[in-house]
Amino acid sequence: MSDLQHRTIDTNGIRMHLVEAGSGPLVLLCHGFPESWYSWRHQLPALARAGYRAVAPDMRGYGGTDAPAEIERYTQLHHVGDMLGVLDALGEEHAVIVGHDWGAPVAWNAALVRPDRFRAVAALSVPYSPRGSVRPTEGLRALFGERFMYMLYFQAPGVAEVELERDPRDTIRRFLHAISGDAPPGTGFVAKQKGAGVLDGMPDPDKLPAGLTETDIDFYAEAFARTGFRGGLNWYRNLDRTWELMAPWHRAKIVVPALFVAGDRDPVIALRREALEHLRETVPGLTKSVLLPGCGHWTQQERPDEVNAELLGWLRAL
Repeated sequence: MSDLQHRTIDTNGIRMHLVEAGSGPLVLLCHGFPESWYSWRHQLPALARAGYRAVAPDMRGYGGTDAPAEIERYTQLHHVGDMLGVLDALGEEHAVIVGHDWGAPVAWNAALVRPDRFRAVAALSVPYSPRGSVRPTEGLRALFGERFMYMLYFQAPGVAEVELERDPRDTIRRFLHAISGDAPPGTGFVAKQKGAGVLDGMPDPDKLPAGLTETDIDFYAEAFARTGFRGGLNWYRNLDRTWELMAPWHRAKIVVPALFVAGDRDPVIALRREALEHLRETVPGLTKSVLLPGCGHWTQQERPDEVNAELLGWLRAL
């Protein structure tokens, strides 16, 4: 990946590390948990070859980007502000924004609150859910009752950090396998009782899932051994705070052109089935929604060729 350029910029009060390739219209790639810019390693060169300026930051709290100590500095409005700052630092007026996992809500919200700067949005794994009337953690508690729910488990500062940081390489191996398309049924983070840890029921795999190598595991493990998981976990600890701040956009729809891609074995799709079914109503600009057969949660890493084809075809049609 010698053709990738690394740089650090100032944005929204923090220093942000990003990786870029190519020149042309800007495509901004937002990763999720527990990942980094590296999750877009297959998309950066493909976009560059197709005539785009592809940029993938380490999001706030990850990798080479600052990780503020205060939990309240990880709301969705902070993350959208970070992405606006990237555009300004790069001297770009507009961008197409693409997000996976937690990066998908960042992309959706960027297109929602600043359609003047983000002219189109593509999301992987997480469909758009308009702000509802129920506080998110209350809704999750009502839905899951005594069953384990990873987003609720992540709420208490320090608890998940102890579990995940005990052995970062083991954590990454288990996590990336458990919600991939290659994981056996029943593996993952929701089919267990309250009191479990997030890694319980996530066996250390004999074989890595499709699209991932030991070199990839090493990259992620080294990054989290250095930074810890607190920055990424703080995103979850702002579910309710973000809900409060997004009150002006209650039930708002996204009107810019949009693409959605996910795997049909992604557990997030099982959790967000209703949002997926209503996506054409909540995102009137949706031009295409794709479910990749046999693909799990790590969409652009498990199926890079298919994701690249969908993304490039959609970009060319904009």
